[in-house]
Amino acid sequence: MRVGLFLSTSLLAMIAPALAQAEGTELDPVVVVADRTPQPLSKVAVTVTVLDQETIKASQAIDLSDLLQTTPGIALSRAGGPGQPTSLFIRGADSAQTLVLIDGVPINDPSQPSAGFDFANLLTSDISRVEILRGAHSTLWGSQAIGGVVDIITTPPSKAPQVDLTAEVGARETRNLVAGASGTSGPFSLRLAGGYYTTAGIPAFDERLGGVGADGTRDTSFSGRATYQLSPTASLELRGYYVDAWVAFDGYDTPTGQFGNDHEFAKTQQYIVYSGLNLENLDGRLKSQLSIQYADTDHRLFDPGPGRVNLNTIETYYGLGSTTRLEYHGDLKLSPESQLVFGASHERSNIVTDSPAEESAPAPLRAHMSLDSAYGQAERTFFHALTLTGGVRYDHSDSYGGHVTGETAAVLSLNDGATRIRTSFGQGFKVPALYQQFSPYGPLAYQQPALKPEQSNSWEFGVEQHFWSNRGMVSATYFGRATRDLIQFYYGNPQAPYGLYDNVGRASAEGLELQGQLKPLAGLTLTANYTFDRARDDTNHVALARRPKSVGNFEASYVWPTKFTTTLAARLSGSAPDQGYDSNFNPIAITLKAYTVVDLRASYPIGSRLEVFGRIENLFNQHYETAYLYGSPGYGAFAGLRARF
Repeated sequence: MRVGLFLSTSLLAMIAPALAQAEGTELDPVVVVADRTPQPLSKVAVTVTVLDQETIKASQAIDLSDLLQTTPGIALSRAGGPGQPTSLFIRGADSAQTLVLIDGVPINDPSQPSAGFDFANLLTSDISRVEILRGAHSTLWGSQAIGGVVDIITTPPSKAPQVDLTAEVGARETRNLVAGASGTSGPFSLRLAGGYYTTAGIPAFDERLGGVGADGTRDTSFSGRATYQLSPTASLELRGYYVDAWVAFDGYDTPTGQFGNDHEFAKTQQYIVYSGLNLENLDGRLKSQLSIQYADTDHRLFDPGPGRVNLNTIETYYGLGSTTRLEYHGDLKLSPESQLVFGASHERSNIVTDSPAEESAPAPLRAHMSLDSAYGQAERTFFHALTLTGGVRYDHSDSYGGHVTGETAAVLSLNDGATRIRTSFGQGFKVPALYQQFSPYGPLAYQQPALKPEQSNSWEFGVEQHFWSNRGMVSATYFGRATRDLIQFYYGNPQAPYGLYDNVGRASAEGLELQGQLKPLAGLTLTANYTFDRARDDTNHVALARRPKSVGNFEASYVWPTKFTTTLAARLSGSAPDQGYDSNFNPIAITLKAYTVVDLRASYPIGSRLEVFGRIENLFNQHYETAYLYGSPGYGAFAGLRARF
């Protein structure tokens, strides 16, 4: 904590003298994820980061997770190079405690043991905007919003006909191609896009420990959005997203259990569909959305046998998960100073999963669960400066019964919005995963009481100051979270000698997020963020695995008079705990070393329709691990072209 406070004080001390020069405010960006309705950021009382299309393009990131980890409060863990299993931890919360949406559809995989989401195959391809909500916010967003919400929005149709293309090549036989076309004709608008990405990758098993043979990946994706304007107050909307991915990986061999160059591979198919009716009533004061949402994931693991002989390939695991949701969402403007957000939904999740290679495995697990929800949130602004928000939600599951969550928040906007003071308290919950509840290791298999939802209380207090004619900004946010009834696998029940899932865990997090931006010269932009996060397993009194106490990012970008743009970016991570196993498969404590990775990027526009770009990743070839025994990519150079017609 002393290191965090020292860096916090130092950052504030460097920028704070400019506060006296504050002369105005900048226009508020509009965000949706915080209140599930478009809202100026100055009225949002919780912590939100917005990554718009220009930011995504400037980052040159292919993996969305690589971009997300440059934002405050997020740590990443990846079991190797591109395409390998990837977890994101928001403010120290478990990866499965983050709700992920694409175009409004939750895409967490119900077939996984904890019903989490693997970011391995999520690319930036046709993404135009990402909003990241940090903290527990289940009142509006429901289950899994304990750590936060990642809301991903694909590119909407353009008014004029347009075709765009991005092509990129680089190190490790990397090829990336993204193409899209969109336009509007009368009441109908449409956008279709597709992407193809492939790379030879690196050995997932760390080369310094004996890893050999690159573990590559291929990823094909398609997305589409269509809107038909039925009348000035009604429209139909259809959205779709599809990904087909293949990746080779290393790990613990099936069935020997030995870690090493495993040569197995995985196939994943995922698609989502959103169909909605948008209505406006009461002279536009009431906006309603009626939607049907569907998400489906098919994940399979294969072992090709010794020497990668295809004839010996066997399927070692499959998980099929799907979720269907019917939802009504309403937004009522009661007056210029107050509004009400409310809604209701019915959701049904299904899984089929099995490990065919294990002869002792029982028949495939087939299970389902229904969840009915209703929520409401009221907001009121006083004196054009103080905005108060309060909400409540009720959920009822056919698996565990009913559950209530609440949230309250306040934001004070002073000096024409140049100064913002925020505070909030929110509750989060996560329904038991179907595998945890109904598998042979679930409580129902031993006639035990059903699992309860994981629950959390989250709070934060933050100050944000804009200064120097909006050429600078600094903010500081103190946050905390206490989580109870965590579902963990343990061997403490004598009735379950092979282990059991139960609500036996508790965890907490407490920390500080700092952000700063400064434009000291024309064309020069400096940005930085730092997070100190003390995430603890309060059951076993140890730090949570793979979550460093401190992470930070720094970026300096300069647009030269010739419009040539250069950017130097650095990501810093402190040491983090992890867990390994000895030769007898007994757990041992491991410490992942601190590291700093530096990237260099450049871009140059050729007219108004073409742009060339390139980057060097891991400029100094830093060796580091974000998961024990797994490597990370070293130095690599990439170049590409963007075109718009």
